[in-house]
Amino acid sequence: MMPMLSRKLLALLALLIFNLAVHAESVELAPNHPDRYTVVKGDTLWDIAGRFLKDPWRWPNIWNKNQQIKNPHLIYPGDVVVLNYVNGEPELGVLRNEKLSPNGAAGPLNQQDATTTAGSENTQDTDVHGLQLNKLSPKIHDSAIEAAIPTIKPDTIAPFLTQPLVVSKNDLNRAGYVTVGVDDRIAMGDRSEFYARGLGHQAQSDAPGRYQIFRLNGPLRNPGSRKILGYEALYLGDATVVTPGNPSKLEVTRVAQEIQPGDRLLPAPKETPLPYFYPHAPTTQVHGRILSVNNGVAEFGPQTVVSVSLGRAQGMEEGHVLRIMHHVGKTLDPTNGHSYRIPDEDSGLLMVFRVFDKVSYALVMQASRSISIYDVVKTP
Repeated sequence: MMPMLSRKLLALLALLIFNLAVHAESVELAPNHPDRYTVVKGDTLWDIAGRFLKDPWRWPNIWNKNQQIKNPHLIYPGDVVVLNYVNGEPELGVLRNEKLSPNGAAGPLNQQDATTTAGSENTQDTDVHGLQLNKLSPKIHDSAIEAAIPTIKPDTIAPFLTQPLVVSKNDLNRAGYVTVGVDDRIAMGDRSEFYARGLGHQAQSDAPGRYQIFRLNGPLRNPGSRKILGYEALYLGDATVVTPGNPSKLEVTRVAQEIQPGDRLLPAPKETPLPYFYPHAPTTQVHGRILSVNNGVAEFGPQTVVSVSLGRAQGMEEGHVLRIMHHVGKTLDPTNGHSYRIPDEDSGLLMVFRVFDKVSYALVMQASRSISIYDVVKTP
């Protein structure tokens, strides 16, 4: 009886040690990390966190130990990010002495640009250098969002936030299509006029009279089942209706690639500001594959936009961080000729920034080796 009990105790102890190790890993500091860093224009939260943490996406775990601090616009150029220790545990805070108003409360950078947002209240303390330290806790306050430090570089993903990217059968059925250019042109560029049909029955656009033009880039298939998850749409440009009807006459207002007869049109979405992302892991264990890459190369690395075979149906959210595993699959044993499976190898991290029903788009944030189509993505 005692040996069995001992085994159970040992198993329980091993589980506790494992849980402690996982927790410790979540706040592991980067080698040669600084004690403080002054934020400059062009920084991102991911880059700043990478100066302090081994895993930059885990910065919310030690941001004043407050899981409700989900507002990246609380950090601005000129702020000083400070690493402190509370009860032996690392904690990140912000020194923003220059933004304190005469009454001691944190104020916006520019009152004209300020907007009321769900943010955090500042309680003041003094660090060892005698500077004012603002500790953040939830509150409604004013902040200048336009001047904020984004989570990731906006230029990389901005073109992908309002373009169709993935369309369903229903999208295809309601999409209008280019018939021919004015004067029988079959290739249209900037400011070209053309005719299109099938626009009259489309749903009301967020931007009336404005359309996005795209070309089907083939189906996105689940590598395991070969089931079609959606149809990838290659963005070609924007157009505005000149004369409604069937056909309607439109003018190209922006061109990314040459437009041709047969290309499809969908109502343009309302323009929205760049969202701020809160990096976090999925709450469940997910497993998917990289399906496509925006530049069509065979191998790629950081700052590359990819699609993955996980969407809303699998619980994906904007800001979800996934680990990338290099997928080799099976190979032959040289001694007996039998096939055996090679384990997947850790390759890097990506962050989801746009979610569809069965597919999501993500940005590769870091990579330890070249990444390829069909590499595995999973909960980190």
